[in-house]
Amino acid sequence: MRPKSIGSHPTVAVFADDLSGAAEVASAFLGRSAPVSLLLGAAETYEPGAVVIADLDTRSMSPDDAARTVRHAIARVPSDALVVKKIDSLLRGNIGPEVGILAETGPVVVAAGLPALHRSVRHGVVHVGATPLHRAGVWSAEFTPPPESIAELFPDSLTQCVNRGPGVEEALTRAASVGAIAVCDVETDEDLDSIVRACRAISGVRLVGTSALAAAVARTLPLGHVPTTGAGQAESVLIVVGTAEPVAVQQVASLVADGVRHVPVEATELLRGEVDTTRLRLALDDGHAVVTVTGDVDPSNARTLSAALGRLAGAVQRDRRPDLVLTGGETARAVVDALEITSLRPVHEVHHGAVVSLASDGRRVVTRPGSFGDETSLSAIAAYLRGDQPPTHSPTQRGPHMTASTDTANLPVVAVTMGDGAGIGPEVIVPALLDEATLSLCTPIVIGDAKRLRLAANVLGIDVDIVTVESVADAQSIPGRVNVIDLDLLPDDLAWGELSPVAGHAAYEYIRVASELAVRGEVQAICTAPLNKEALHAAGHIFPGHTELLAHLTGTEEVSMMLSTPKLKVIHVTTHIGLLDAVAKIEPGLVERTIRRGHEALVRSGIPEPKIGVCGINPHAGEHGLFGYGEEEQKIIPAVEVLKADGIDVHGPLPADTAFFLAGRGDYDLIVAMYHDQGHGPVKVLGIEAGVNITVGLPVIRTSVDHGTAFDIAGKGIAEAGSMVEALRQAAELATSTAVVK
Repeated sequence: MRPKSIGSHPTVAVFADDLSGAAEVASAFLGRSAPVSLLLGAAETYEPGAVVIADLDTRSMSPDDAARTVRHAIARVPSDALVVKKIDSLLRGNIGPEVGILAETGPVVVAAGLPALHRSVRHGVVHVGATPLHRAGVWSAEFTPPPESIAELFPDSLTQCVNRGPGVEEALTRAASVGAIAVCDVETDEDLDSIVRACRAISGVRLVGTSALAAAVARTLPLGHVPTTGAGQAESVLIVVGTAEPVAVQQVASLVADGVRHVPVEATELLRGEVDTTRLRLALDDGHAVVTVTGDVDPSNARTLSAALGRLAGAVQRDRRPDLVLTGGETARAVVDALEITSLRPVHEVHHGAVVSLASDGRRVVTRPGSFGDETSLSAIAAYLRGDQPPTHSPTQRGPHMTASTDTANLPVVAVTMGDGAGIGPEVIVPALLDEATLSLCTPIVIGDAKRLRLAANVLGIDVDIVTVESVADAQSIPGRVNVIDLDLLPDDLAWGELSPVAGHAAYEYIRVASELAVRGEVQAICTAPLNKEALHAAGHIFPGHTELLAHLTGTEEVSMMLSTPKLKVIHVTTHIGLLDAVAKIEPGLVERTIRRGHEALVRSGIPEPKIGVCGINPHAGEHGLFGYGEEEQKIIPAVEVLKADGIDVHGPLPADTAFFLAGRGDYDLIVAMYHDQGHGPVKVLGIEAGVNITVGLPVIRTSVDHGTAFDIAGKGIAEAGSMVEALRQAAELATSTAVVK
């Protein structure tokens, strides 16, 4: 029997691997014409035209057990039903084995993007913001490395990448005809709608994706009855935080500030069943309590720990029946199982992913994935359950492509210095700060001149709201808005493209103010637009460049310049000094310290064991004494030997003319250049448009565009903003790493 096409209201069977994900999918169907049910396990029967979401609880099962569970569940699905496999947007869980079972029964289309949280798929690779998943550092709580591509999840299957835009239907049909798993690029909800529409022509298709894909399926159904929201005032609320996500700390702190009692439990005591429940009972007697797990948690024990949290929640029930807030899918399932809750009926969504359901025992249960929500997420959920806060939206208020607002409270703040106002700095800043990917990663605030930014926007023909703020705390991350701390140092008639001591002094002041903000902790990183060294000197500030100026302002004795492009990363032993002076300055200690700084920077950016190539000083790296006066043997080799003894994967000295070629094709993660032009020349050939200058060794994070003030094109509206976008991305990534790059 040929399955009904998507859009003719088929029965929809959704399989999720954890409870919070299942509830997230269910919320997408609220207010649609089809009846929706959320089951804790596989369905035995399906009502025609219904939407049945089953939490199969397979996230932490063994691959074989997960595959068997999915095989059992799909065997009961009617042949004319549409099957949707809900997966984690960060690709955690048993996706490969589970999708393998689906592929046995029909064509598979994978659309794994989650645009509402700025998680996209580009060329078959999941990106978190602008960063590939395997470099984003979001798998810290997992005990396996993240996949570098979606296709890597299906090593035994034929896969085909499907690009966005026109031709999607043809590409999907072609993939299905040869038995390939189609991996679709996704950046917007419109992409997902196109994929769902294209799948109408594919018989027996199985869709695989996040809740956003399920929402695209839901949008093919007509609007219907809006369920009751289950509103009311809770006498008590038990919040169980079952996630290791860093934002959970801020979320709990926000709850405590609201008066919720915090009851931490030690992981080893919890696993041994030795937790004294007295404090938790007393906290619930007062009204509301939040439970968190402290101590070292082995990711391999996650499922056992979730079960222990479930038993703890059951042990404090007695005659009370508090409403529940459960973060993390496994924890949510463990708690409802321990409380013998047999079914959930989703009725409302407080914010994206935070779904309110009515449980079989009458209480309200709110589930939410661990990585979702800003620092006020749990406070907002608790306020809703207390009846203190009206619903943020109802299902019928969502437009066809409505996405959640960007969570900004937990994003790093990046101070963007305007550089020389006579150059292209203002022209690259404005579009970069309006970029959607930029706003998904950080809250940028310009230290500069509001008048100049408005003039740059006019030159570019961009309609933007340039807003002057008095402090970092006043900045708001709103699309179409650029926040600026206005030092108002530039005259109205400052000419574009002309050397000006006034502009040179202003550029110095922008850096000084940004450094002070960073040292005080008001901003988490600095991103600099280019300054003009001659203008800086004309104003009386005698520094070779940004690197040395920042070192002076922060009291740092020694720093290194690292240039980063998509193809190549280079760190310099010496920079802004003459060639003869550079050769004289190079010595083993400086070489060793520079390489260590580069190694640590790469480790913290997500490359655990970087391979480092070290350039020689002379042509052919001296060729064993044929060129030069033994500089390689005296100045470089001793440092390389010390580093190798410490376990750092370092190679050299290498001939510079081949080292950069090898790095460009991927043989090395980092090249160590001995002097300025040795490193800058190849970088500018291989990627100046997206190049970034990172200063390592400072007590604050600093990135910069890898180009100059470009006086020849300033004020003409033709400057390329790609390097500034990339500089902001890397500043945000480094600011959210576990430690400042030193």
